[in-house]
Amino acid sequence: MGKTKIKWLSHAGFQITSSGGKVLYIDPWLDNPVSVTKLDEVKEATLVLVTHDHMDHVGQAAEIVTKTGGLLVANVETAKRLQNDAKIPAEKVCYFGYGMNIGGNLVYEGISVTMTQAFHSTGTGAPCGYIIKMEDGTTLYHAGDTGIFDSMKTFGELYSIDIAMLPVGSVFTMDPFQAAKATKMISPKKVIPMHYKTFPILVQDPKDFVTLAKKEAPGVEVIQLTPGQEYTYSK
Repeated sequence: MGKTKIKWLSHAGFQITSSGGKVLYIDPWLDNPVSVTKLDEVKEATLVLVTHDHMDHVGQAAEIVTKTGGLLVANVETAKRLQNDAKIPAEKVCYFGYGMNIGGNLVYEGISVTMTQAFHSTGTGAPCGYIIKMEDGTTLYHAGDTGIFDSMKTFGELYSIDIAMLPVGSVFTMDPFQAAKATKMISPKKVIPMHYKTFPILVQDPKDFVTLAKKEAPGVEVIQLTPGQEYTYSK
């Protein structure tokens, strides 16, 4: 039985370790006020995924790619900016240095990554989320920064999502009420709230989301993590 380890780095950042030992980073902003994980602790990465070109999501993605040799996955324009600014070789950016776009799929070392739409703003390109299917079939959905949208239901129908990672912090993303509705639409087995508490302006405690999600989607287990905490999912 395969086991996937999901560590919440804080904010929208996650470190995911597959049952086959592949290591993925998503939106690794490690020098934020609540992060307990630092760049010097990062030893390896297979893939480094960025959802959009905002400081609090790009974070240390370029440094991790340079340090580990992991492959950068990002929207075309964001990938090009990071490649140019950080002097990342083209072979370390998905699709031969081009990046990818919404609807596109990348299969790399047994891991499938599909880029999905998100509704937000960004410095370059378009914001996105990711559907990630691990080697053992475990399927994750990281929504990125987004508001709620109807296609989330389609994602659930298409991909049979095991774990969804959804923003609940309001102001810049869905609030707890919308995120609970999104959980119902996606219908994953588990949901992990993210993108809260980092700034004073954001929702500070996901308790309202936990309550609402249990009401809207009683069959979905809410996994509430603290920064640096790891959850192990058995397929």
